[in-house]
Amino acid sequence: MTVVSPVTAAAPTGAETPEPPPRRRRAARAAGLAGALGVLLLVLAASVAVGAKPLALGEVWHGLAHYSGTDADVVVRDVRLPRTLLGLLVGAGLGLAGAVMQALTRNPLAEPGVLGVNAGASAAVVSAISFLGITSPTGYVWFAFLGAAVVSVLVYALGGSRGATPVRLALAGTAVTAALFGYVQAVQLLDSAALDTMRFWTVGSLAAANEDVLSQVAPFLAAGALLALALGRPLNAIALGDDAARALGARLNRTRVLAVLAITLLCGAATAACGPIAFVGLLVPHLVRALTGPDVRWTLAYAAVLAPVLLLGADIVGRIIARPGELQVGVVTTLIGGPAFIYLVRRRRLAHL
Repeated sequence: MTVVSPVTAAAPTGAETPEPPPRRRRAARAAGLAGALGVLLLVLAASVAVGAKPLALGEVWHGLAHYSGTDADVVVRDVRLPRTLLGLLVGAGLGLAGAVMQALTRNPLAEPGVLGVNAGASAAVVSAISFLGITSPTGYVWFAFLGAAVVSVLVYALGGSRGATPVRLALAGTAVTAALFGYVQAVQLLDSAALDTMRFWTVGSLAAANEDVLSQVAPFLAAGALLALALGRPLNAIALGDDAARALGARLNRTRVLAVLAITLLCGAATAACGPIAFVGLLVPHLVRALTGPDVRWTLAYAAVLAPVLLLGADIVGRIIARPGELQVGVVTTLIGGPAFIYLVRRRRLAHL
């Protein structure tokens, strides 16, 4: 008996595009992932070599392999290297969080902020600055993460009180986000010192990277990444709809709780370290599905590799175009992501006509 795929069966006569065999499709995806890893390595090297202060390649290599405390060595080892590593971790975290969020809500244009993670982190940071006098990134990173975690639990409690669904979670997250950002604006208006400190953090920047920040957020990002990658198979089942997922043996509530936990760990730690960075968690998973198809497992793998490419690439652009100063990475990703998001929305609208 011949089995016809749903995609082929739904296509009009004369327009069939037969799918490649599964083995060939897996080989193509693996080759694409290897190519993405190669691009990531090039971007990592460029992030260490290129900056607001021009350095020769010999100086860059000396700072990495033969550190002696010169000005160039300090720039390479103590500034650019931690910044690159943080961009790698945060980019991967945002990409994975976006992919999990889109799979969880079955919405290809969802992003991690829907759960209120950014709003919770921002509210906690502005409170720590205004009421406790904490102004250093290593001081308020824990407050940012705690705020993100508390708000994620609150959103899940509100959206899942009668059974968590993607729509209820999104509505609860939107309501909590609006309330918290109103609180943030009120505190900033009443406290000029908090406004001055928060202005830099809310833009989104990798400039505050150092060993302390890396050591604080790396364990949470690693735990969130492992959890997100482990959820690939149950999220594939959820993508088919609740009834189909139950028929396949998926535990819906358990999967949703773990997915929210993964998003909180990933996006909360990333936001705590760098501030809210827009569009990375939205654009990369959406674009990746054009390469990988609907399989969440491949989407997660590609997003973890290509999101740091976008984030570090934007950071490099920001260092170059504003020399001798620099444009913060959050500004660059917004400038890139805004037009790209409009394009995606228009293309999606036309697809429904």
